[in-house]
Amino acid sequence: MARYIGPKSKIARKFNDPIFGPDKHFEKKNYPPGQHGTNKRRRKQSEYGIQLQEKQKAKYTYGMLEKQFRNVFKKASRKKGITGENLLKLIEARLDNVVFRLGISPTRSGARQLVSHRHITVNGEIVNIPSYTLKEGDIVGVRERSKSLLAINDSLNSNRKSYSWLEWDEEKMLGKFLNYPPREEIPENINEQLIVELYSK
Repeated sequence: MARYIGPKSKIARKFNDPIFGPDKHFEKKNYPPGQHGTNKRRRKQSEYGIQLQEKQKAKYTYGMLEKQFRNVFKKASRKKGITGENLLKLIEARLDNVVFRLGISPTRSGARQLVSHRHITVNGEIVNIPSYTLKEGDIVGVRERSKSLLAINDSLNSNRKSYSWLEWDEEKMLGKFLNYPPREEIPENINEQLIVELYSK
């Protein structure tokens, strides 16, 4: 799933949520995909089905594989606090997600590619592992040789959003991971409690 290259609108329609960002096709066809479209009679989803769908939505949103997702959940369950919130906080601390949040790339898949292709540094060292977990105070930057890349500059000029847990130095092209984000400030439409209930079965 980390390398999903299929039609994104179809996945968004499946979850009835534009999880990959603004999507004109989703707006035009905001009903589940399938041959029969809106006319198909759908059975009421079971409790397990609802929980599974929420987990799948989270995995597609953040572009994670099942094994990666489960490992992060285990780590979240061992931490103090609410497991569901810990889960989202740990996922938000992934390097590919922070590169996306800082506006260095307009999409998470693009951010993963930038990390994999060695364009991103952490504390001055090149890190090419998208799932690398940042710690509070870590500095994420664009490698010196990559600062002139058109894709990065275009993204920074058009996709800059500010988040309380991140700090961005435009001149140096450096971002600081200040702390794990509060749950209420994470904008993703995910019901993490359903995921906890699924894994707790």
